[in-house]
Amino acid sequence: MMKDHAAAAPGLDRVFAALADPTRRAIVERLDAEEALSVSELARPLPISLPAVMKHLDVLEGAGLVARRKQGRVVTCRLTPAPMEDAMAWLARHQRFWTESLDRLAATLEREG
Repeated sequence: MMKDHAAAAPGLDRVFAALADPTRRAIVERLDAEEALSVSELARPLPISLPAVMKHLDVLEGAGLVARRKQGRVVTCRLTPAPMEDAMAWLARHQRFWTESLDRLAATLEREG
């Protein structure tokens, strides 16, 4: 189990670290709503500079959440689903644990109360 954890941890760490920032989450949400957007389109509604957007995209790409493709002078971004699916699977495993633990606690409290 620990071996599996060690192998998966760096990828999950990068995904969760990337999603910890509200600007990066906003970028992910925009890309979830649109199949692909140019960097300029992504930057337009954000209250930060284009170089700052590029740095956020570097982090998202480093986590594997975003793929960029350059065609001529336009760089287009799209979501890459696999890292998010891995994070969701990790969260689902832990949700089951906490749900079961909280259910046992509630049952114990009802018996004692």
